[in-house]
Amino acid sequence: MISTTSSTVEMVTQGKLEINAENVEEKSSQNLGCFGWLLVIISLIFIAATFPLTLFMCVKIVKEYERAVIFRLGRIKDKKPKGPGLFFVLPCTDNFVKVDLRTVSFDIPPQEILTKDSVTVSVDGVVYFRIHCPISSVANVSNAHSSTRLLAQTTLRNVLGTKNLSELLSDREGISLSMQESLDDATDAWGIKVERVEIKDVKLPQQLQRAMAAEAEASREARAKIIAAEGEMKASRALKEASLVISEAPSALQLRYLQTLNTIAAEKNSTIVFPLPIDMMQSFMQRK
Repeated sequence: MISTTSSTVEMVTQGKLEINAENVEEKSSQNLGCFGWLLVIISLIFIAATFPLTLFMCVKIVKEYERAVIFRLGRIKDKKPKGPGLFFVLPCTDNFVKVDLRTVSFDIPPQEILTKDSVTVSVDGVVYFRIHCPISSVANVSNAHSSTRLLAQTTLRNVLGTKNLSELLSDREGISLSMQESLDDATDAWGIKVERVEIKDVKLPQQLQRAMAAEAEASREARAKIIAAEGEMKASRALKEASLVISEAPSALQLRYLQTLNTIAAEKNSTIVFPLPIDMMQSFMQRK
């Protein structure tokens, strides 16, 4: 099901790109006019007249990760960009723009954001994107990289403004996916594909950090007291059972006395305390 959905999304994206490219081509395929064709013919005559020398001006090279968008008299020449490798341009009527197709990453500056539960936090992140339609990135936006950076900052503010502090601290992956989808939809018309968005750091105010630390410490102390109380309850039950066993056999108490004396003597103490049974004292008290 997931693969089917992803393939459907890719088909829709490719369809959008084809529609955008066709629109650009329809706009650029208009007639150059008599004066335009005259300039093209003059350029061809100039190239033929100075053939070996103009070869260096007409032949251009783009690298494997680059594409060239050619403009002839201000109009986009072809539907598809040129490259990689060699391509031919007219020296007087054509100019071209190189577009880098490699993945670009940039840091989102720390943004002061007010969360849904009215807590001010400072959040920064990183965005990875690449240009997948060079013609759209040149024809539809003046500076694709700068526009994407500014849009990423506003998207970060808008997405995190709808989250609580607990969601912001625990659900970073979901927030990153939400930001990626929003950025990808917004930059699709610019020929940009947002590959990944990550939340780097969430900085809380010092007072809030102290309050959260005090809350966590109090919670740990409460759990420790509960555990100690449960241990004392279990120990008291064990002592009660031991006293019942000893009460059934009085000689067991004497053996316990001797065992205690043995333990004290093993520690090399100079003073040894002999326990005196309370029953003996009661007999003296009754005589008085």
